Amino acid sequence: MVKTKRVIFKRAGEVSLEEVELPDPSENQILVKTSTSLISIGTELTAFSGNFPPHSHWAEYIKYPFIAGYCNAGLILEKGGNVREFEVGDRVASMASHSQYVIVDAEGSVKIPKGVSDEGAAFHGVVKTAMNSVRLAKISMGESVVVIGAGLLGQFAIMFSKLVGGYPIISVDLSEKRIELAKKSGATHIVKSDVEDVEKKVRSITDGRMADVVFEVTGSPTVIPWAIKLVKPQGKFIILSSPRGPTLLDFHDEVNFASRIIIGTHASSHPKYETPYNQWTMERNTKLYFKFLEAGIINVNHLITHRYPWFEAEKAYKMLMEKGTEALGVIFDFKRL
Repeated sequence: MVKTKRVIFKRAGEVSLEEVELPDPSENQILVKTSTSLISIGTELTAFSGNFPPHSHWAEYIKYPFIAGYCNAGLILEKGGNVREFEVGDRVASMASHSQYVIVDAEGSVKIPKGVSDEGAAFHGVVKTAMNSVRLAKISMGESVVVIGAGLLGQFAIMFSKLVGGYPIISVDLSEKRIELAKKSGATHIVKSDVEDVEKKVRSITDGRMADVVFEVTGSPTVIPWAIKLVKPQGKFIILSSPRGPTLLDFHDEVNFASRIIIGTHASSHPKYETPYNQWTMERNTKLYFKFLEAGIINVNHLITHRYPWFEAEKAYKMLMEKGTEALGVIFDFKRL
């Protein structure tokens, strides 16, 4: 038995460190000592704030006390008898919480290569969702891409859209800091939406054609009705965020008449198992992400804006609520006692 402290939201707006006792790992599980974890600033702030509609999927998912976190990197201390793919001492990435020690299934966990840092690995939970979204968008070489929202998911949508040949790639956000970082992520153009006419700017950049693909990554239901207007006729509108509430949309004018395609993308749309038709499970996307990091094809260092020792979780979430637009990659360091 191992005692651990983990981050929980007792109720909306209240962060605590809860001590619990973990059982021994089962035959197919591993015991991991967390090194680093990343705050998912979209999902976790929604849970922390309580800002979601009742009777929604959000309300089904977020039950208080809520165990926070799903971007974990750590070191294996013990393994079950049936675990063959890992050894004690391996570093692994998993969807575990912000906790000193975690027990997770070996299936779905991914070994972290030597050339990948714990901090880089901790982004995996967010990265694979963005990778999956870009795959579903089926962006072709030279197709114009607009990314509305330059948070973490938006930054990775930019990176992977560039990687598959999207051009131009236009980042739209209210935050000067975030759109400046979007340039480092691969954006060819930036638009500060509170001071510029977004539709006019996109029309100019795309020579009047408008965007082949638009990613909505703000989570705000009020953004969707104007963001879809940036999509060209028969273009694709990708809901990469998880909007918090209903949206009023004229489906005749914006979807039917313009023949635009709306695609919802979420971590849940990964296939559970590899097939000849779709091999890109969460595990495969995570492994590919690590290969990209090792090869220097992508870099996430510019996205790390804040680091906190894990026991200052309350301070971290308070900062995010007060100065959220200044933050992207917020890291918990579990090596500090």
